[in-house]
Amino acid sequence: MSEPGTVAATPTTGTAGDPATGAAAAGGPPPGGARGTNGRVRSFLKLVAIEHSVFALPFAYLSALTAMAVDGGRVRWRDLLLITIAMVGARTFAMAANRIIDRRIDARNPRTAGRELVTGAVSVGTAWTGAVVALVVFLAAAALLNPLCLVLSPLAVVPLVVYPYGKRFTNWPHAILALAQAVGPVGGWLAVTGTFAGSGPAWILGAAVGLWIGGFDLIYACQDMEIDRRIGVHSVPARYGLRFALVASTVAHVVTFALFLWFGALVGLGGDAGGDWLGAWPWWIGLLLTALAFAYQHVVVTPTDLTRVNRAFFTANGFVGIALFAFALLDLVLRLELRP
Repeated sequence: MSEPGTVAATPTTGTAGDPATGAAAAGGPPPGGARGTNGRVRSFLKLVAIEHSVFALPFAYLSALTAMAVDGGRVRWRDLLLITIAMVGARTFAMAANRIIDRRIDARNPRTAGRELVTGAVSVGTAWTGAVVALVVFLAAAALLNPLCLVLSPLAVVPLVVYPYGKRFTNWPHAILALAQAVGPVGGWLAVTGTFAGSGPAWILGAAVGLWIGGFDLIYACQDMEIDRRIGVHSVPARYGLRFALVASTVAHVVTFALFLWFGALVGLGGDAGGDWLGAWPWWIGLLLTALAFAYQHVVVTPTDLTRVNRAFFTANGFVGIALFAFALLDLVLRLELRP
């Protein structure tokens, strides 16, 4: 099983006991001698799939901009920049830690045996260095936002570290990932307001995002059901089977959509008490597109056909975040008078 937001590696052979992959997994030097600094940085960025940070950002932005719209309507660009830095830092740390902790498991799975820590393209030392730098960046951005964000930042890190260990002791590690992902929208709101007062909508949006990603992780884990059973990795598909996992994912995404509706109602997206529904068309278009993306995702992945799991991720999940954010932002600008 692996977290969403990662690229499936080119399958290769190799186990933790193989001379080549075993040395890399244990932290030995990469083949071919020392690499230049630029090469190590590029390999590290590939390791953590840095380009996938875009999938986590839209909902943090949506939460933050909604808080700004409610609190005077002025966009605070400094806050958005720091939120971006904090989100990318936290995600980079999480991905690096996940790869380090899981490197021996990855070496035993043909689908993931080509990952950089297994092949030696990135050394464990380099991965740890990158993880520590990313963590420091996250904590520094939190400190620059406000005291509440700084105080809460260590709590945000906990599920990021616990998640990779989850597959070793629970059949529901996807729930830990959901908790980790729920932090983003809540953090975006608190970054703007600096207080828990009035943050109810952010918690609803956070729960929606957590269930969205956790639901997809159920689908993603289906790819590794057989190998997980063989090597002792815990997951819902490994314990309960493909059909149960896909049904659970569908339920999670139905609840996700309901929470999106609830969030919109709480903050005035898509209409207000005066019934201004015609003037609120952007939010409803965004929700319609989100519903279609969810439906597509669950149509193309079935218990008998898992070949399109990556298509479901890149097409559906990437589209959901960007589309819902874009149309919600348009609604905020047109009706709630969010302005630069």
